[in-house]
Amino acid sequence: MEAIWFVFLVIISLSLCVQSQLKTGFYSSTCPRAEATVRSTVEAHFNKDPTIAAGLLRLHFHDCFVQGCDGSVLITGSSTERNAPPNVGLRGFEVIDDAKSQLEGLCPGVVSCADIVALAARDAVDLSDGPSWSLPTGRRDGRVSVSAQTSTLPSPLDSMAVQRQKFAAKGLGDHDLVTLVVVNIFYGGFVCRAHTIGQTDCLFFRYRLYNFTATGNSDPTINQAVLSQLQALCPKDGDGSKRVALDKDSPARFDVSFFKNVRDGNAVLESDQRLWGDAATRSIVQNYAGNIRGLLGFRFDIEFPKAMIKMSSVEVKTGAEGEIRKVCSKFN
Repeated sequence: MEAIWFVFLVIISLSLCVQSQLKTGFYSSTCPRAEATVRSTVEAHFNKDPTIAAGLLRLHFHDCFVQGCDGSVLITGSSTERNAPPNVGLRGFEVIDDAKSQLEGLCPGVVSCADIVALAARDAVDLSDGPSWSLPTGRRDGRVSVSAQTSTLPSPLDSMAVQRQKFAAKGLGDHDLVTLVVVNIFYGGFVCRAHTIGQTDCLFFRYRLYNFTATGNSDPTINQAVLSQLQALCPKDGDGSKRVALDKDSPARFDVSFFKNVRDGNAVLESDQRLWGDAATRSIVQNYAGNIRGLLGFRFDIEFPKAMIKMSSVEVKTGAEGEIRKVCSKFN
């Protein structure tokens, strides 16, 4: 335990150093329209398909948790991160490519793909009625993308202890873990998106409804009324690819109703419901779920941007490190 905390403190120190190298308005003189161009691109895609917002959030999370926020998840190839099992269902690549193409026309070789991913995630939240924030930029693109390294991504099968270890390895604590669960879409790829504005397939939680203990019982932590609803949506021998909203109360809005569902035993995914079963994370969920216009607990609309800025600073490359790709899907 002491060793884990030592590593955590070291990573925090390094993260603070990195944040000092990133800065808000990094492109103000070299490409003044950079952020506006990313925003307009995301908005155009969002207007055609609002579900792309969850995809862009997930894309950013998966990028940052593997080798840091360096755009390595964008690289195509049979043995790259993009083709690894946890990333099979990632979405939003076309949005990043679209923004990059426009930026190369405006400011060739200036704006990194890593920054485009981070900015697109920020704008996706804002367009989904969530908070917005000033995002420090100046990330450089990585030159390595290896599928095997995706083992650092948290998995829905991980215990809380393992999840904590994986977050701590990135300089993130319990507060970040709970706050970022709305983005934290984990292993299994092609189903779950941002938990407060996304969906999942019946295949990935049906075991909770019919055979949780291998004796035909359902998961006792599921609210009985919700259990009946989920069983109606996902019959025992029904279509496993049928999608169900992860946040039943406001599936298209970025808000705190997800945490209320966890508190009330209405979480669809077991990994989400585990947050209520752990004493430390339960108190954080309760703070968010019980919040009334900032009068109780933490305000999610304030805490989420803080956690996103912290995550988007994980192991970034700055200065002369890495490169600025001409095309986001391949190294220069």
